[in-house]
Amino acid sequence: MNSEFPLGFIEQLAPLLGSELPSFVESYREEACRGLRMREGFPKPPDAQEMVPWAQNAYRVPFESTDGAQIAHEAGAYYMQEPSAMAAAAALCPEPGDRVLDLCAAPGGKSTQLAAYLKGQGTLVCNEPHPARVQILSRNVERMGIANAVVVSALPEKLCGPWKGFFDRVLVDAPCSGEGMFRRHPESRSEWDMTSPHHCAQRQTQILGCAADMLRPGGTMVYSTCTFNEQENEGVIRRFLREHTDFELVPFALDGIGACDGMLRIWPHRVRGEGHFVCKMRRLGDAPLPQGEKLPPADKAESAAVLDFAKNVGMEAPAAICRFGSQLVCPPRDVPPVKGVKVLRMGLHLGQMKGKVFAPDHAWALAVKGQRLVPVDENAALAYLHGETLPCGDTLRGWVIPAYEGMQLGWGKASDGQIKNHYPKGLRK
Repeated sequence: MNSEFPLGFIEQLAPLLGSELPSFVESYREEACRGLRMREGFPKPPDAQEMVPWAQNAYRVPFESTDGAQIAHEAGAYYMQEPSAMAAAAALCPEPGDRVLDLCAAPGGKSTQLAAYLKGQGTLVCNEPHPARVQILSRNVERMGIANAVVVSALPEKLCGPWKGFFDRVLVDAPCSGEGMFRRHPESRSEWDMTSPHHCAQRQTQILGCAADMLRPGGTMVYSTCTFNEQENEGVIRRFLREHTDFELVPFALDGIGACDGMLRIWPHRVRGEGHFVCKMRRLGDAPLPQGEKLPPADKAESAAVLDFAKNVGMEAPAAICRFGSQLVCPPRDVPPVKGVKVLRMGLHLGQMKGKVFAPDHAWALAVKGQRLVPVDENAALAYLHGETLPCGDTLRGWVIPAYEGMQLGWGKASDGQIKNHYPKGLRK
C-alpha cells in the first residue's frame, strides 16, 4: 500500500485518517480532478457542466479536457483551477471596495478568484518573490482583464514594515511540501521526504508573521496550503496564535464541504478535489486604514492623447490617468507604498507615448469593452494569436480589436486592407 508514496508519508497521515486511511490511498487510483472558473459575462466551454458548489462561477471539467489550450482561454474567458484550491479565496470572501493582499500569489489562481469578488472595486495586491513565477502571475492578471490589481515581487519581510496595517483582508497561500499534488503530478512525490514538512513549517511561520503585520486590526486573514500533514497546518496555526494573541479563529462553512471551527482540511477521498488546508482568522480590535500612495498624474498632452484614443475606439474613459515609469496607467483607488519594491503591474496599463503618439497596452484591450471590434473566425483568431497579419476591408483604418465570438483578443492597427498584429510577442503561440 505504501509503495506508491514516499517513505514515511502514509505513516504521518495514519493518526489523522484512522479508519479512512484505505479510502484515502484508494482515491489515488482515480483520475485527478480539474476545474475552471468563468469570468463574468463570458460563455463557458461545453464540457463545463457540473458546478463547484463552494466557488462562484466555477465548474468541474473532465481530466482530458483541452480547455486550457482554447482561444477562449487566451481571451481570458476562464482560469483553469483545481476545485479544492478554490476554497481558500471562498473562505476569505472579500467584498467590493476592500483592500486585499495575496501574499504568495503565483501563478494567479487565487488572485484572479479574489478579483472576481471585488468586482473591479477596491485594491488587489498580488505578490510573488520568485522572478520567473511573478512574470506568470502578471500575465494571468492581465489575461483575466483585472484592472484594479498591483503586481509586485518582494520577500514578505520587506513588505511588512511599509505596509503595516494596510489591508482589510490577507491571503497566505503558503509554499508547502505539496502533498496535495501527488495525484495530479506524481513526479512531485520524489521531492518529498520526512524532513520536508519541518522545513516548510519554519518558512510558513515566518511568512504568516509578516502577513499579520500587514492586516489592519479588525481585518480577516486566511492561511492555506495544498498539503495534508499536521505540522504545516494546525501546527503552524497553533504556534502563530500563541505568538499573536490579538488573533482568533473564525468558524466558517463552505457549500459542498461543510462547516468548521476555523480550520478545514479537504481530503481527496471525501471531496472531489486534490486536497487543501484552509484556516480563517480575525485580528482583534479596530483601526482606520492608512492612506495610500498617490501616483503623479499624466500631463495634459498625455491625458488628452489617452482620452482621444478612448473616444476613437469606443471605450469608456479611464477614471484616472497617471504616470508610472514609462507607462500611463489607471491605478486602483488605494495603492500601498511601493518605493524600493519591484512592481510589474500598477492597475490597468493604458499604454505609452511613442513621441507624440499614444500606443495602447494589451491589458486595456482585455479589460475594457470596446466598440471597434473586428469579428474573426477560429482560423483568423488562431492566426492572430500566432502574430500573423489579418486581412480586412480597404476602408478600415486605425486601431481595432480582433474579437472571436465576442471575446476581445488584443489590438491591431488597420490600413491598406490589412490589420497589423499588435498581440505581444511574448504571448504568441
